[in-house]
Amino acid sequence: IASKLYFLHLIRYKNLIFIGLTQILLKYGFFSAIDVAVALSGFQFVLLVFATILIAAAGNVINDIYDVGADQINKPDQLIVGKKITEKSAYKIFITLNTLGVFGGFLLSNLIEKPGFAALFIISSALLYLYASMIKGTLLIGNILISTLVALSILIVGVFDILPAIDTVNIGNQLAAMRVVLHYACFAFFINLIREIVKDIQDINGDNSDGHTTLPIAIGRSRSINLIFTLGVVAVVTSVSYLYLFLYSSQILVLYFLLLVIAPMLYYCIKAFSAKTKEDIRQLSILLKVIMFSGMCSLPLYHFVFP
Repeated sequence: IASKLYFLHLIRYKNLIFIGLTQILLKYGFFSAIDVAVALSGFQFVLLVFATILIAAAGNVINDIYDVGADQINKPDQLIVGKKITEKSAYKIFITLNTLGVFGGFLLSNLIEKPGFAALFIISSALLYLYASMIKGTLLIGNILISTLVALSILIVGVFDILPAIDTVNIGNQLAAMRVVLHYACFAFFINLIREIVKDIQDINGDNSDGHTTLPIAIGRSRSINLIFTLGVVAVVTSVSYLYLFLYSSQILVLYFLLLVIAPMLYYCIKAFSAKTKEDIRQLSILLKVIMFSGMCSLPLYHFVFP
């Protein structure tokens, strides 16, 4: 039982559940609610979710393998590779998850007669390996790469489920649905980018000893805290603008965003402005997770504003 628990923590099962839940909300909370034409059957959609989750899980494993040195300083109590699971076993888990994920993506792409779409899974897998082995400690590039892959886990649902179902009759509705998917992918990218910088502030000591050049190491902890505060303000302004431009016709969606997305963002900004201790930074990371989750949970309400 203990080894199974270590495995679940190794693959970051909570993050994987969030990815799967977001994809389910897109298909069954958004696409179904607005009655837009889709391409994937139930089985094919399950294949998409599992392929995405398996590749993400493999990325988490390889990241832990390469992060052993930094984690011994940053979070020694949570160290798994080399302590609870051997590095050799971790590599086997990584290869197995990656192989199954890429195979699932390849199978799905061929089932919907879009074999070229399999490249998305292969590229994602390769980028996650490169991130862990080479890019993670590079100034901002690693943060941007991971945030892009988070956004891709949202976009990929539209690519597989909406784009193949477009025809001359429904093209207007399909593209409108894809625009919403793109908006949410951008939201996920930006919130995750802030969180990646927050995590780098948390891990500054271990990253520094491991030879990384993260943003907090390059510009200092206090400047990085000022930056995450500023980015939080940008997120608030952008979200308010989005409300005004796209959601003003739905009182329910406006209230939802004000109470469950923008209000937590404002609270995040207040906390970021006064953040000093490691515990303050940890709380900011949790807040950003909550903001991301509440943002995604708004998807089923789009039938109130969709044409």
